Amino acid sequence: MGYNFWKSQCVYGIVTTIMKTCGKLTFLIVLAGLFGCDESSDSSGIMVFSYAFDFSKNQDSWEADFTDFPAAADASSYELEFAYIERPANLGANKLSMMLSGNNHSDDLFMFIKRKITNLSPNTDYTIVFEVELASNAPQGSVGIGGSPGESVFLKAGASGTEPTKVIQDNQYALNVDKGNQSTAGEMAVVLGDIAVPYGNGDYALITRSSASNAAPFIARSNNKGEIWLMVGTDSGYEGKTTVYYTRVNVIFSAGL
Repeated sequence: MGYNFWKSQCVYGIVTTIMKTCGKLTFLIVLAGLFGCDESSDSSGIMVFSYAFDFSKNQDSWEADFTDFPAAADASSYELEFAYIERPANLGANKLSMMLSGNNHSDDLFMFIKRKITNLSPNTDYTIVFEVELASNAPQGSVGIGGSPGESVFLKAGASGTEPTKVIQDNQYALNVDKGNQSTAGEMAVVLGDIAVPYGNGDYALITRSSASNAAPFIARSNNKGEIWLMVGTDSGYEGKTTVYYTRVNVIFSAGL
């Protein structure tokens, strides 16, 4: 473990402490006060910068896909659907979101969105903190086939220098990067929590999940073109239909210079 690793640990501790205590908005205000803007380096040679994706304004080049189901399956039976549409009416009129929906007959459906980040330093390790806001209608404490529609659907976020792509492995559609499985993190993804909401009337509610509570920093390496692909998705153990609406994704990068 070299000097850059320990610098990553230090910055991760500062970033996550502020986010857990004050939230994303306050973090950016503090960041601006420390560094003068959202992209700067301090005297110890650490650069910190952020991306804020608000889907109520535009889709901003994010794409969607689905994996972890049989390649020979009738896709229509899984009711796989993606649309850039208005969020549920009870969450405010005329506000767009990225909706993903699917029926988890395979007991392992992964529904995700992805986006490429460019103009990074090539072949560089970045410590990344994620914050995701989405709308869910899966109530806490509920039960279903294979697991809970709330607590058994795990929200993940990750990053990789390789584009996350659907491939066929052992007659299954799988992801070409390691996201882990359901409640387990992978090399390229961390678990942010589940999608359970504290309501039981079937209405959608906005929830926020963050990697700031994770004990260890998540580190992704850019490719030789200075690119990193971001990924956010649900990894489901609930054998039923899940529909979520992503409304915001905030990502904070830090790297040693």
